[in-house]
Amino acid sequence: MIDTRLDERHETLRKTVAAFARDEVAPVIGDFYRREAFPYEIVAKMGRMGLFGLPFPEEYGGMGGDYFALCLVLEELARIDSSVAVTLEAGVSLGAMPIYRFGTEQQKREWLPSLCSGQMLGAFGLTETGAGSDAGALRTTAVRDGGEWVINGNKAYITNAGTDITGMITVTAVTGVAEDGGKAISTIIVPAGTPGLSVSQPYSKVGWTASDTRELRFDDLRVPVGNLLGGEGRGYAQFLSTLAEGRIAISAVAVGLAQGCVDECVRFARERETFGRPIGKHQAIQFKIADMAARVHTARLAYYEAAAKMLRGEPFRRESAIAKLVSSNAAMDNARDATQIFGGMGFINDTPVARFYRDAKILEIGEGTSEVQRMLIARELGL
Repeated sequence: MIDTRLDERHETLRKTVAAFARDEVAPVIGDFYRREAFPYEIVAKMGRMGLFGLPFPEEYGGMGGDYFALCLVLEELARIDSSVAVTLEAGVSLGAMPIYRFGTEQQKREWLPSLCSGQMLGAFGLTETGAGSDAGALRTTAVRDGGEWVINGNKAYITNAGTDITGMITVTAVTGVAEDGGKAISTIIVPAGTPGLSVSQPYSKVGWTASDTRELRFDDLRVPVGNLLGGEGRGYAQFLSTLAEGRIAISAVAVGLAQGCVDECVRFARERETFGRPIGKHQAIQFKIADMAARVHTARLAYYEAAAKMLRGEPFRRESAIAKLVSSNAAMDNARDATQIFGGMGFINDTPVARFYRDAKILEIGEGTSEVQRMLIARELGL
């Protein structure tokens, strides 16, 4: 029997985080957006709730949950605000998860307890100005010199890269030539504050303005050879795996934003009156909101299925790409429709729908553009 209902454990978690987002995040997040400030107190509260450790075993300081639990949390947070949601998403699926998936036992015990507690944030240093969708175009290099790696290069658009609690960055770098003659890419752990690491000022962004995004530069940076994550030359396979999982998580963020648009529009349609009655009584508004709800429902089922296949140990690359494509489209379409329903008020940054509109576009770009998702889906179909 097919059953998409949440079990008691997941539903309790969902309700707890929904209340947190409504009571703790919603009243204050607008001010963080205006100031383009990182919400340290909110992140600390999420850490105390155990959210950063949700999908990790208790032996490493985690909560012993699963990846689907993380996705449910991300959806509920993004229903109110995407900056907070993406800080958690990047900290867990991009920052801590590579350590858990590919790290040695020593690396796990060194880094995961602090990452799971939220006292430390991790970042994933993959993207460069000339290497985003074409990740094989990486130019950052790491050369062995005795017992050390010497890293040189730049990374761009890295989330959680320069906060006061950022503790480490996993950096992808070219470490040689692969058997096929291409670049051998490896992943290396770089602790924050390592000499030779320069962190830029935060980018001024269209959306996600309460999250931390920066450029990194490595100038003859040295770390021990033991900071290699997984085998040498395995970096490309590692980040493909990391991004496949991350697409499910970012899909949950997109669904949350799309649902938040529906929530705000239903409330507004009941309160706002034109021509002597609430605008929700006008069929044009009803149909627009109905379409928005349908998009959310479809996108949620897509990421639920991708997460279910992942947890069962089945291939899920196609499903995660479909979920990312469908959910990011839903977020963008719903944000546009919500702004239209709100009219002039939707163009004022103090309103949630204005934040949703600003935050939605990056969901069609980050962690794999919509075009890349279509390429992946076509490839999985044998084309």
